[in-house]
Amino acid sequence: MFQFIEAWQVNKFFRVARLQFLVAGLALFLLGALWARLAGAVFSLTPVLLGYLVILPAQLSVHFSNDYFDIGSDGPGRPTLISGGGGVLLEHPELREPVKWIAVGLVTFSLLMGAIFLWIYALPAWLFGLVVLGNFLGWCYSAPPLRLSQHGLGEVCYTLIAGILVPGLGYLAVKRSLDAGGLFFVLPLLIYSLASILSVEVPDVEDDRLAHKDTWLARMGRPAGFTTIGVLLIAATGYFFLAPTFFALPGSFDARVAGLLSLLPLSTGLAGMAKRPLERAEATRIATGIVVSLAIFSFLVDGYLAWLGIR
Repeated sequence: MFQFIEAWQVNKFFRVARLQFLVAGLALFLLGALWARLAGAVFSLTPVLLGYLVILPAQLSVHFSNDYFDIGSDGPGRPTLISGGGGVLLEHPELREPVKWIAVGLVTFSLLMGAIFLWIYALPAWLFGLVVLGNFLGWCYSAPPLRLSQHGLGEVCYTLIAGILVPGLGYLAVKRSLDAGGLFFVLPLLIYSLASILSVEVPDVEDDRLAHKDTWLARMGRPAGFTTIGVLLIAATGYFFLAPTFFALPGSFDARVAGLLSLLPLSTGLAGMAKRPLERAEATRIATGIVVSLAIFSFLVDGYLAWLGIR
């Protein structure tokens, strides 16, 4: 099963792990936790850390399992900052088995931490189903027999995980319940998550088509993809300025601040919408800008919520 791994190979596993993608998961988890604090819950570091230890291995396992199962569709030498496999297994096929078992171990650890978290805080057992669901969707994103990313369902899978499950667990870690107080951010996070996964697909359109991978971008093409991303980001910004009319929000929270911060990803999205580039290099630069701006936006909102929470 496991082979002896020399020290020089450790960096290969870091490439598979793609640690830069953990940034978005952390930002979304913290957003849910900080929003719960603003909604009246007492913020405590211990449950937040324990909750994140459910999310962190689950997210890492997706990176490892994706590289393992997508080896036939990842083009050699084509990974970018935001897309493509780590490229490691194409160069070092002898590492496939260790990568697979690392993915399995990470899923197991996530499930274990989920059970421990629920037991320590005496939460309803049915909530463990959310942990199972998140790991199941992450595994089936690329693993047979479902291979959701191969059949036009990968975008839905990612959007649900990033837009609901990850921030939802952050909210749960602080509030110890899932209630209507967390609904305000659900719609914009779903929108941003969909815009993010579509941006991630931009560089790999040709490879995905050659591999018969039925992603939304492979179907619609880059120009239409950038238009779709732009429309999504316009809708999210509009939401922050209009939604307070329909939501009872914590008195200290001003949704217009989130709306102003959202102008950062919106500006990159509008640039892509205006240029609608077809060529890979330019399209990748713009898509990378969108993904990075979404991560920065998430942390800026986290900072705003944290500032409100300690006032």
